[in-house]
Amino acid sequence: MLKIIKGMKKGSKPEVIEPPPGPNGPSDVTVNHASRAAIPPTQLPNARSQVIRAPSPQTDEIEIEVTPMLKDVPISERHVLFIKKVNICSVPFDFSDALKKVKEKEIKRQNLSELVDLVQTGSSKMNEIMQEEMVKMISVNIFRPLPPAAFENTGAIDGDPEEDDMYLEPSWPHLQLVYELLLRYVVSPDTDTKVAKRFIDHSFVLNLLDLFDSEDPREREYLKTILHRVYGKFMVHRPFIRKAINNIFYRFIFETERQPGLGELLEILGSIINGFAVPMKEEHKLFLVRALIPLHKAKFINYYHQQLSYCITQFVEKDYKLADPVIRGLLKYWPVTNCNKEILFLGELEEVLDATQPAEFQRCMVPLFRQVGRCINSPNFQVAERALFWWNNEHIVDLIAQNRDVILPIIFEPLEKNIQGHWNQAINGLTGNVRKMFIEMDAELFEECSNRFLENEAMTKEMHEQRELTWKKLEAIASEEGGDDIIMVN
Repeated sequence: MLKIIKGMKKGSKPEVIEPPPGPNGPSDVTVNHASRAAIPPTQLPNARSQVIRAPSPQTDEIEIEVTPMLKDVPISERHVLFIKKVNICSVPFDFSDALKKVKEKEIKRQNLSELVDLVQTGSSKMNEIMQEEMVKMISVNIFRPLPPAAFENTGAIDGDPEEDDMYLEPSWPHLQLVYELLLRYVVSPDTDTKVAKRFIDHSFVLNLLDLFDSEDPREREYLKTILHRVYGKFMVHRPFIRKAINNIFYRFIFETERQPGLGELLEILGSIINGFAVPMKEEHKLFLVRALIPLHKAKFINYYHQQLSYCITQFVEKDYKLADPVIRGLLKYWPVTNCNKEILFLGELEEVLDATQPAEFQRCMVPLFRQVGRCINSPNFQVAERALFWWNNEHIVDLIAQNRDVILPIIFEPLEKNIQGHWNQAINGLTGNVRKMFIEMDAELFEECSNRFLENEAMTKEMHEQRELTWKKLEAIASEEGGDDIIMVN
């Protein structure tokens, strides 16, 4: 997840920081890239004289030639040389064949590497024309048609994304340096936002967001960092970015249920939500209810649930009154046949309850503990175990103790059914511990619930016996009438 700086005041910029390693290990995004170890120009055949031509995106041709280093030419000539290097870097190459145009690719990679070092070190100031040309070159390289997703090739619309083959962008040796250049440009203290916002405009941001459809995790990691930096530095873009992300979520919820970059977008949102001023604006609350909570209905929620849960919890911590709509929203989308999803929901609810105040807890405790009771009786021992683990949380136990006169009558029957007949011995032991806790809370109430339970059991047994007796009488009558009919026929 993105690190969060708490205590932000209204109107202040959230501090823009590098994302730490993700849950699956260190990030692939680093500053010092092995791919930037350039081959010296002298090692290329006829380095100073040979000129190689490659077609540009237009019909004209751009010369791909080895150019001198910017630091080696007089300051008066750097502007022209910079533009020349940018034009060389604007030429696309086909990476499907590793042996095709090897020299040209290496020249472009060396120029990209030099531009990254230039922007990172700030050794040469860029005027507006140089910045504009550089951003155009970046756009030509990264804004491209993405290949079809794996599920589109196989036609398995409802398939598990984990079973899809991971796609790695073949042009990554160049693309990585282009992303690194964009990142260094955005975070550079020499970048004036008043100038840069002319090039990094709404259209540019939308194109960046479209790239989150990429199935290459390395590309999405860079996009996450860059978009987060843009949000932090360009305040004018903040409402637009939030609205655009909102639209991506709506499309995922109501149309596709496929978005490779959903986890990365939620990581960015976790940082954004942490910087919201209190009291929260109505638009932020609507975003929670209309976009974030419905994300729980997706089948493969496990691929982004950790980030989603963090965003939800941030909202409740910012405004405790949101606990009731959040809890009711989770109950609305509660899974019926997906046990793994139930375990995730129970864990998220526990985090939400940690930030819930007693008044808000009372609003939703009845439907909440009816669902918890069903989970306690689940034949899947992991679901039952996760629900019973709630009683290890001191804050939740305190909320239950304050409202035991309402909660115990709801939860008593599921507890007793577990004691009487759950197949898993570990669940029986955990259930027994919860019973002991309720006895210690209020022995008199527990006895009252026990008596009521026994009475209900007796009534149920009596009704069952009465029903059996009635059926036997009906069978006897039907048998007699059938015998009379046989006699009359004879």
